[in-house]
Amino acid sequence: MNGQLRIFCYLRIIMKKSVLIGLSLLFMVWLWLAWLLLRYGGVNLKNLLLLAITAIIIFVPLFRKYGIGVKNNKK
Repeated sequence: MNGQLRIFCYLRIIMKKSVLIGLSLLFMVWLWLAWLLLRYGGVNLKNLLLLAITAIIIFVPLFRKYGIGVKNNKK
């Protein structure tokens, strides 16, 4: 639990409020759609892989763009 709190404190320091709200909203929508897929489609390998792939496609570029958890040492 302490690690999660540290992540959120780190996010608040490095990000603007608008970006943080936008990413939070995107995550909540993705989570809702993932829940719908698993509820109505069932929990099977195809649906789990679909969720993993969509999470990678959506969140990895955003994490790279906003530098979440990665320290940029570019000069």
